[in-house]
Parts: sequence; C-alpha cells; structure tokens
Amino acid sequence: MTDAYSVDVRVTAPVNPTELEDRVADAIQTLFPGAEVETQGSRVVAETHTVEDFRERLFEQRILDTARKQFAANQTEDGFSFDLKKQAAFNGTVNFAVGNPDELGDLHVEVTVREPAVDQFVDYLAPKTEDGEPLEEP
Repeated sequence: MTDAYSVDVRVTAPVNPTELEDRVADAIQTLFPGAEVETQGSRVVAETHTVEDFRERLFEQRILDTARKQFAANQTEDGFSFDLKKQAAFNGTVNFAVGNPDELGDLHVEVTVREPAVDQFVDYLAPKTEDGEPLEEP
C-alpha cells in the first residue's frame, strides 16, 4: 500500500492541576506533528489526518508487533483506539499504556479509518513481522 489513506485521528488527554496545558499539547504534537490542538475544559483534544511520524516511530523503536496487538485489542469495523503514556510521548517515545492509567492520565488515541479497510490500514501502520523484521518495506 502506498501512503494513500483517509483517517481521522483524535487524541484526548486530561490536564491535571499540576500540569501545564502547553506541555500536554506538546506531548501530543511530538508524536502527531501538525495536529490541531485545543483545550476543552480540563482536557486537551487534538485532531489530525496523518500518521506518518507516528508510523516512523513504531519502525524506529521496533515495536510493530506490540503496536499490532494494541490496535487489534480495541478494533472495530470503523477503526481502533489505544492509550499512550503521556510522559513518554512528551519525550518522543511511543509507550503503550496497558493496565491501570498513569496518575497523570494517558493520551487516548482514536483512529477512524475511511480508506482503505481497517485491517489494511493496520497492516500499513504496523506491518506484520518475521523475526522482528517488517514483511513489507516501510
């Protein structure tokens, strides 16, 4: 698959009294540059239509299998969702949040896929691997 896809990515995160809104927004934009971020009450909400930088980080960190498992765990016919650790995101690292939420709250990412099918998009974002190597070239 080429880079031809149509998705809506929505990232939400709580802003705690001990945090600065700008830092939470920066954490989101570190993984999803160009996302349009706004504050809604005590939450930061961001929207974007591209996942290229996020995808590159999955490849660089060699966590494609982990990513696929996270995407599959919350997959629907319209897309999938997952949670990321806020502090790791601020540092430019993809760290999936599993189990209990972090005390600062996690980044909740919802991906709605319009084109292609959800399974095909997941294969693009985090291809299947063999011995840790992607079966398709990034």
